[in-house]
Amino acid sequence: MRLISANLNGIRSANSKGFFEWLKTQQADVVCLQETRIQQEQLSEIMLEPHGFKSAFEFAEKRGYSGVGLYFKKTPDRIQKGIGWSEMDKEGRFIQADFGKLSIVSLYLPSGSSGDLRQNFKFKVLEYFEKWLLEAKRSGREVIICGDWNIAHKEIDLKNWKSNQKNSGFLPEERAWLTKLFTEFGYVDVFRKLNPNPDQYTWWSNRGRAWEKNVGWRLDYQVATPEIAAKAKAESIYKTERFSDHAPLIIDYDYSL
Repeated sequence: MRLISANLNGIRSANSKGFFEWLKTQQADVVCLQETRIQQEQLSEIMLEPHGFKSAFEFAEKRGYSGVGLYFKKTPDRIQKGIGWSEMDKEGRFIQADFGKLSIVSLYLPSGSSGDLRQNFKFKVLEYFEKWLLEAKRSGREVIICGDWNIAHKEIDLKNWKSNQKNSGFLPEERAWLTKLFTEFGYVDVFRKLNPNPDQYTWWSNRGRAWEKNVGWRLDYQVATPEIAAKAKAESIYKTERFSDHAPLIIDYDYSL
């Protein structure tokens, strides 16, 4: 099973930069999209059914904002749009597909970088999502949550960690929250299980020459329950072409849907 997570920073923009031509070559089973920034009536044929995929989307109420989606070759047993909390769901941040005992989620956690109001909302979302993660773990289902978590976990996960310790995305409280998921809750950071190396980033600021100099952050994750995480065999961050300010995160699992 090949699982791709991609924050597109606008699906129309990513399309214009060759995302769907690239996707055609990837032999993915499921693709999790974030920040689609589109409404249902604006989706073109290539966005709805690219190269043999079927799709499901969850949209933000605000036009041109947020939004998540899924592409899949095999039709899921069930699709859940939204997490069940209106404050988060009106921003289009969660969609889940169930295949047998495996749930695959596309998640877009909020950024708090625009100021205190959004940072406080981010903390509220983390608190709510923590409860969801606990319930999912207790359910006995296997779960993989793909997406832009908007947090770099450790110093190795961003280039300029010293100067970012008071900035959203690398705040001590955010990092501690992730640590709790990976220690107390038993979830697995699948990429880090496979790749312990430095300079592994998935997002680069458009300011300066961050992309060129690889001054990045690792904000995109595949977070999984232990049994399915143990089946992860290979990882890559695709950087040959640039479709967005994020790079696609690709992980192969020894598992069949």
